[in-house]
Amino acid sequence: MSHNTFGRSFSFTTFGESHGNAIGCILDGVPAGLLIEEAFIQSELDRRKPGMNKYATARKESDKVQILSGVFEGLSMGTPIALVIFNENQKSHDYDNIKDIFRPGHADATYFYKYGMRDYRGGGRSSARETAARVAAGAIAKLLLAQIGVHVQSGICQIGNIQATQSDFEYVKTSEIYALDPHVEQMQKQAIMDAKNAHDSLGGVALVQMSHVPKGLGEPIYYKLDAILAEAMMGINGVKAVEIGEGFSSSKLRGSQNNDPIFEDGFASNHSGGILGGISNGETIELRVYFKPTPSIFLEQHTVDIHNQEQKYALKGRHDPCIAVRGSVVAEAMSAIVLADMLLLNMGAKMEHIQKIYC
Repeated sequence: MSHNTFGRSFSFTTFGESHGNAIGCILDGVPAGLLIEEAFIQSELDRRKPGMNKYATARKESDKVQILSGVFEGLSMGTPIALVIFNENQKSHDYDNIKDIFRPGHADATYFYKYGMRDYRGGGRSSARETAARVAAGAIAKLLLAQIGVHVQSGICQIGNIQATQSDFEYVKTSEIYALDPHVEQMQKQAIMDAKNAHDSLGGVALVQMSHVPKGLGEPIYYKLDAILAEAMMGINGVKAVEIGEGFSSSKLRGSQNNDPIFEDGFASNHSGGILGGISNGETIELRVYFKPTPSIFLEQHTVDIHNQEQKYALKGRHDPCIAVRGSVVAEAMSAIVLADMLLLNMGAKMEHIQKIYC
């Protein structure tokens, strides 16, 4: 089993490092005949790419995607689809001063403990730069889901302690920080800038919404829809917690409050977040994804080096003051990938599905 691969029927493997020549992915399991809209894939990458505004890292990358295989005359061929994004704006010298130092909050120490070596340039493989490949894979998953009317969208519902009181996904498209609530967007922006100007960073929460999801997706007991969604979210750089449906609040409720009454026209509420027993119930699926503050801050910090000697260091480089903003796009992409995988896995759940194809 590859530790760089996600998914079973619809799966992808990523490759590359932050300051290497390129990053990319290889998708397997994409059904033949899917229209692969390269412009759409690029537009998804553009939402995540760095250097867009003052609320993101200053690193400039076009994130231009190239399709190397698996597509002929605009259609998937049922064979592996290889996507590559060449790195264009590395400044590896910015990391010379941390060559032998472990940055607090980063994976520097744990990668060194595990492998006995590490790529110190921007975190190497542990860098969030790798998530561009996930967004590219997620774009193809979205193209597949669109064929059956499934829609996945995301936005920022909290920055620091400033919470949204409404969720306007149309407004997200116009917001520099993908804010869901126009009434608190300016306060959220100011909070990010205050942290940035203080050479610090800030955490945030992304909301992912999946609508028109078919009933019956999810593979109990050990590949449940909610479990794999949580795994996919926790695998994103900087994510420390995930909520589905009522989430943390459900632990404070009684069963009579948390249960969703069922009537002939459907559920009266959606505390379950659209998933029961690890299987989709046809309701809207909602995830809240909690990102920690960016560990890359420009304040002097205490740490140790590879020889376990205490050190003080000051960071250089270009970093997001709030990783939740661009991270929301990654969470959206990973959610789409999970749904595409579950959709294909569900094809063999009933004999009638098989009979429709072969009889």
